[in-house]
Amino acid sequence: MLDDRAKLLLKALVERYIADGQPVGSRTLSRASGLDLSPATIRNVMADLEELGLIASPHTSAGRVPTARGYRLFVDTMLTVQRDGLEAPQLMPEQPQKVIANAAHLLSSLSQFVGVVMAPRRSSVFRHIEFLRLSERRFLVIIVSPEGDVQNRVIFTDSDYSQSQLVEAANFLNAHYAGLEMEQVRERLKSEVDLLRGEIASLMQAAVNVSSEALSQAQDEVVISGERNLLSVSDFSSDMGNLRRAFDLFEQKTQILRLLDISSQAEGVRIYIGGESQVVPFEELSVVSAPYEVDGKVVGTLGVIGPTRMPYDKMIQIVDITSKLVSNALSYRK
Repeated sequence: MLDDRAKLLLKALVERYIADGQPVGSRTLSRASGLDLSPATIRNVMADLEELGLIASPHTSAGRVPTARGYRLFVDTMLTVQRDGLEAPQLMPEQPQKVIANAAHLLSSLSQFVGVVMAPRRSSVFRHIEFLRLSERRFLVIIVSPEGDVQNRVIFTDSDYSQSQLVEAANFLNAHYAGLEMEQVRERLKSEVDLLRGEIASLMQAAVNVSSEALSQAQDEVVISGERNLLSVSDFSSDMGNLRRAFDLFEQKTQILRLLDISSQAEGVRIYIGGESQVVPFEELSVVSAPYEVDGKVVGTLGVIGPTRMPYDKMIQIVDITSKLVSNALSYRK
């Protein structure tokens, strides 16, 4: 537990470091905190904060910088978000993909960091399915979702099928199963297999398996905008290793998807500080994220990725406002 004096000094140190990006010395901290304390007293408190793992002393400076643990304490107990009249343009209700792309760009331009949006999570329902024979035992499956998204997958089967058999299988699936989730189709096919000729049933099972995978992959898309903004952030531009790791993260996307998926299970704005856990893979990056909804149901997540030394109060506003804009645009469209 910190006493009030230590909390005030930690808050002042974090705010000053966020603003300047330079290690904070005791004299600067005395002015920034507004406390009438001797430099020796401030140095003693800073030593205590360092012992608690809340601040650290870079070897090149006598000043101190916040650690991930220090940022976390600041965010959880000291941060006050004031509505400062930040205005964001409206996101017009268009195609979902366009709303998502516009939202990522909006997050990036407002924050001057990186905007990320996970596309809406959809159920693996199909509206229409077709088969096309490519060669012997090799077929193209064309799956159309209720939203009109089209996915194509190639399947290989043990038996060969004529085009007329493929049409028969597609007609059966469209007539009996359109509008159902692929998992439901899979279960019903198991119980209704006796109604179908064996060779057609195995084709359908293979098609349902690949269609389920295709639809789930389609919903895992993440849109990223503004990676180049990190080039103008001193924390990255002065360290090519940090910059390279950040760009590797954006290119792979898997870690970002996992992070956004975790934050979609929480309410409101969440802050993930680099170095706290494996969720954010390295110390120099933090993520401010929030889920967005369609008709009251959470369907995805969006956020800002930037340096750990970011103005969290402003980022919270930007992310909160954008999540509401996306929710409104996607709900209105329906």
